[in-house]
Amino acid sequence: MNDAYTVYIVIAAAAVVTYSLRLGGLLLAGRLPKTGRFRKFMDALPGTILLSLIVPTAMAAGFWGWVATACTALCSLRTGNVFLSMIVGVTIVALSRI
Repeated sequence: MNDAYTVYIVIAAAAVVTYSLRLGGLLLAGRLPKTGRFRKFMDALPGTILLSLIVPTAMAAGFWGWVATACTALCSLRTGNVFLSMIVGVTIVALSRI
């Protein structure tokens, strides 16, 4: 088997696995409880995933990473505009690197 076919097979396998997981999630979502502790857990999950992505990045960026994170969060809370908040955070980091 040559390398080109191997690449195509790996890409196809990754696509099948990815879409199988998405389909499985959709099918499973209808069977999950809609009330109680599980519902509270599921409501909190997006925030915890977001924090697990943001905190290590801010720690690695140092002081200016934390400043950008705080300003982004503050802008998002005040304006409700996610795009503007991202621009604020990226601008702070970019200016700190000059």
